[in-house]
Amino acid sequence: MFLQSPQNPRIKAVARLLASRRHRDRERLTVVEGLREVRRCLDAGWVPREAYACEARLGAEGRALLDRLEALGVPVFRVSAPAYARIAYREESGGIVLVVPYADTSLARLAPPDPAFLVVVEGAEKPGNVGAILRTADAAGAHGLILCGEGTDLHNPNVIRASLGTRFRVPCAEAPTPEVIAWLRARGIRTVAATPEADTPYTAADLTGPVAVVTGSEAHGLSAAWREAADRKVRIPMFGAADSLNLATATALLLYEVVRQ
Repeated sequence: MFLQSPQNPRIKAVARLLASRRHRDRERLTVVEGLREVRRCLDAGWVPREAYACEARLGAEGRALLDRLEALGVPVFRVSAPAYARIAYREESGGIVLVVPYADTSLARLAPPDPAFLVVVEGAEKPGNVGAILRTADAAGAHGLILCGEGTDLHNPNVIRASLGTRFRVPCAEAPTPEVIAWLRARGIRTVAATPEADTPYTAADLTGPVAVVTGSEAHGLSAAWREAADRKVRIPMFGAADSLNLATATALLLYEVVRQ
């Protein structure tokens, strides 16, 4: 089926998924855009609900991905360039947009090996930061990412885009802060919380064994619940006028210190 108009009901439905978290949560659907992201989605075994392809923007890789989608039995809708522009954040993203069902992000689905190496992020406000943390977690070999507190969610299309598709490679969960604390304690996973008020530089802390690195929002840092529950609190030394680093940057430093140790 060819969809010409940007006002087509299917195109408008995808655009609404992009614009509204409430609508995504109600439909339990999200949007994946970009050839690398689409490939990693399929490689991870996710089966899209449907796909939209703009022939004018497809190259060899895009056509190969369309073949994979059709082999899986995924409905593929061809769309005009104007229709594609309405559902693609970047018009030069390769010509394919997927609509995929939500994954189960409950803690019960997370099964890290022993010793576990996890990252916990509380109250992340910017999807780009969560996506960048996913890229770092994947690169550092972390066994999973847990989001807690208010903030962005793992199914935000901007998280998927910023992660370059590593959202589909890194096991992920979402839960309230008290549940995450209890879950980690029950499994004997030590928590190392980054906070400016700590006395210990992060390079001086023992980060070996089962460990979860815990970071908080740039605006508010970690909640009192995490500051009180953490097995160890560490700080990142700051020598300039700034009193904190970007959330993704701070998390990357801590994750790679775990790798170093």
